[in-house]
Amino acid sequence: MRTYIFKRILLLIPTFFGITLITFFVIQLAPGNPVERKLSLEEGIKAEAITKDIVEQTKKLYGLDKPIHIRYWIWLKQIATLDFGRSYKDHRSVMEKITERIPVTLSLNIISILLAYLISIPLGVYSAVKEGNFSERVITFLLFALYSVPSFWLAMVLIYFLGGGDFWNVFPVYGILSPGAESFSFSKKALDFLWHIALPVTCLTYGDLAYLSRYQKGSLLEVLREDYIRTAKAKGLPESKVVFKHALRNALIPIITIIASILPAMIGGSVIIESIFSIPGIGQLGFEAVLSRDYPVIMAIATISAFLTLIGILIADILYVLVDPRISFEGRK
Repeated sequence: MRTYIFKRILLLIPTFFGITLITFFVIQLAPGNPVERKLSLEEGIKAEAITKDIVEQTKKLYGLDKPIHIRYWIWLKQIATLDFGRSYKDHRSVMEKITERIPVTLSLNIISILLAYLISIPLGVYSAVKEGNFSERVITFLLFALYSVPSFWLAMVLIYFLGGGDFWNVFPVYGILSPGAESFSFSKKALDFLWHIALPVTCLTYGDLAYLSRYQKGSLLEVLREDYIRTAKAKGLPESKVVFKHALRNALIPIITIIASILPAMIGGSVIIESIFSIPGIGQLGFEAVLSRDYPVIMAIATISAFLTLIGILIADILYVLVDPRISFEGRK
């Protein structure tokens, strides 16, 4: 197992290098001139009125006067030291801006992922065991209905009904803390944080919850039809033992595979929700960077998302062995 993990970590290096290469050159092919846009926004003048000297000075400031391969090499060296350069928008360090915002996004999405898995796995198991029952059909209908609802639409509905619209003013609809929360005690501050993120976490969770529960149900039903499950039932083992000890562990393998796609979604999937609820996270930062053509920030977020994907695949491979000890990544003699 150790040898496999070491080999996979070594394999991450060329894979990550290829991702940075593609990310950099795709961003460079994007239309528009970030320098002229920045100058026109700062000076309040039209792009045509910007003198050539000003443009050249600004390009030199951000290193855009160098050939594209030189710029990629400089950017690659910056990544190696966790330095993604400086923002075109405000000339701040990109890493500093990400460091300020990433705790908020991680908090929201970790809570969302935990809730999705903790609810969807038991729900999927129940739906598989009780297949055909009235309660299972109701659950299936509700989950399919949830899965078909766009997150931005649900966010607007929750704000309208629970966020001070024409109905109840139960939850706040912007930010993550109340004004003056810095002076709150730890417990009061934690409760205030949970109160603020209730609606955003709901919007981030319901889609994964519906998807994972249906996936868990299908996977478990397939395992329950295997011959060794019939043998276990024929031996007189209790149904709970057959399901949870023999069937569920094998049925969890497809669910573990999805982790590789959920980890990078912590950044990309929160763009809309963070923008709607005015949450200062990575998603909102990325949205603002796209609007202002802030390429260093965009490339940094894309690179971090790609790295999370690689880490997610590695974690999934390790969890395979923990769930099913029969799986081995070592070569057999």
